[in-house]
Amino acid sequence: MPFKFISNSERFLKIIFGVSLFVVLVMGGVAYRYIKELSNSINDVQHNYQVHIELEKMLSALKDAESGKRGFIISQDSTFLLPLLSSNQQIENSLEELKKLTLKDPQQQENIAELKEKIDKSLAIFEKTLQLSIANNPDSREFIAGFREGRQTMNSVRFKINEMTAHENDVLGLAKEKSVRRLSNAPMLLYYVLILSLLILLLTYLQISKNLKVLKVKNELLETFKKSTTQSEVISKHGNWIWHVEEDVYEYSDNLFRLLGEEPQSFEPNLENYLSFVHPDDVEKLSEHVSQMIEHEDLPFIHYRIIQKNGSIKHFKAYAKILVDADGYKRLLGTTADITDEIENYRLIEKRNLELERSNKELSSFNYVASHDLQEPLRKIQTFLSRLEDKEKDNLSNSGKLYIERIKASSSRMRSLIDDLLQFSRTNKSEEALEDSNINILIEAAKTDLAEIIADKKARIIVDDIPSMRAIPFQIKQLFLNLLSNSLKYSRENTSPFITVSYSKTNASDVPKVSHTKYNVFHTITIMDKGIGFDQDYAEKIFVLFNRLHNKNEYSGTGIGLSICKKIVENHNGYIIAKGEVGVGATFTIYLPIT
Repeated sequence: MPFKFISNSERFLKIIFGVSLFVVLVMGGVAYRYIKELSNSINDVQHNYQVHIELEKMLSALKDAESGKRGFIISQDSTFLLPLLSSNQQIENSLEELKKLTLKDPQQQENIAELKEKIDKSLAIFEKTLQLSIANNPDSREFIAGFREGRQTMNSVRFKINEMTAHENDVLGLAKEKSVRRLSNAPMLLYYVLILSLLILLLTYLQISKNLKVLKVKNELLETFKKSTTQSEVISKHGNWIWHVEEDVYEYSDNLFRLLGEEPQSFEPNLENYLSFVHPDDVEKLSEHVSQMIEHEDLPFIHYRIIQKNGSIKHFKAYAKILVDADGYKRLLGTTADITDEIENYRLIEKRNLELERSNKELSSFNYVASHDLQEPLRKIQTFLSRLEDKEKDNLSNSGKLYIERIKASSSRMRSLIDDLLQFSRTNKSEEALEDSNINILIEAAKTDLAEIIADKKARIIVDDIPSMRAIPFQIKQLFLNLLSNSLKYSRENTSPFITVSYSKTNASDVPKVSHTKYNVFHTITIMDKGIGFDQDYAEKIFVLFNRLHNKNEYSGTGIGLSICKKIVENHNGYIIAKGEVGVGATFTIYLPIT
């Protein structure tokens, strides 16, 4: 989530940066626009000024020509004609300049054409009156008429020039009004744009400040994680390394150097230096794996040995996986672990397995001895007691007969003990494979073995229909044989035993005293009797080997039967729970997993 936040913040900052850049460009464009308009306004004023200058020059030249003509007429002095000669050229130059200056103004072009006609006419009249004056005929009607016409023409020239000047003033006024209107809005617009830019910059600053705080927290977390990772490497005896694929450069963590028996970063991390630590017998194998890693950019689990400088041989296991970032940059992230302890433990387990195998063989030998060598002298004892009782019974005293009975009881108990021990040792065996078993048939087989006792005690045994399940048939039969025998043995006097065997299914969460199991549902078989029962405080002790709640003189038995039951149930990954109440009865509940 934090990385996503930072990513969104980066995107947000990019957007803000883009908006800020756009605003700056807009401000630049607006400023350029108004500067351009201001420059155009200055150019318009300068242009108008030049038109005025040329018009004034033209009008001045005409005035000079008219003054020279009048001075000559009055004084007949030819020096007064000099301005007239120079003004003609000045007028022509001014007209040409005005044409250039007003090329984009059609109205002024028309005015210039009219002005030129009037000027030409005025100059022609100047020339006519000048010739009459030279002919000494200034009083003639023709001269007076020409003089008056010249004055009228001159006035029309002045009017036209004034008209052109007024037109230029109007054009300049409109341009000025337009420029003033535009330029008057410029400061306010620039002010608003500046305020907006400052707000955007402030928002960007706040976001950057917020991101810096987040990055600071993340850096602290990363630093903590780095230290934790370093500690984890030391504790778990592993080191990390990175291969930068494009640059063909390696990085080793500090603990990887320690695993090699070296100080952190004590040599350049590369393949050549690393292979110098590898066991000579494993160099070729590891080199081949590295070549495949370089070719396929992948490294599956590999095992090899290294030799530290102190001569210690360590077993290593390495694994690596390629990582490609958003820019397509490839890195191979690897982990190398020291599994020397695991190898040594594995060898120790193998050794102990061999010892266990020898113990099992010795136990098998004990079973053979118990079933043959121990029972053989016991059978002889019982045989000789039988013969002694048959042939010498009448010759024995009462004490002798009592001793014989005690010897018979002890030998019988000895046989039962040997048989039960053999039975318990068989339940320790796990060679028997689970198979689909009809539990109802196995219960009936157990009842058949107990048929004589059932008949003697007139017992009633009610059994539910139990589905088939995966089990070891021989052990399951022995389980029910022991439990039913236990219920028959501890029945109340002068009361026919009543035993029920019921079936149900139980979820793992409802199985008492079970917190963790890989099974979800269990077969539940309950054996309930109405015998003498037992104190609930002894519910766990009755499953302990050789543990008895009653004196051997009260009830026969060796204290092994319920231990056998518990062992059989555990062989099936199940649980057995006892519940009793003195004088009421006992209940044994068996939970066998449904597989």
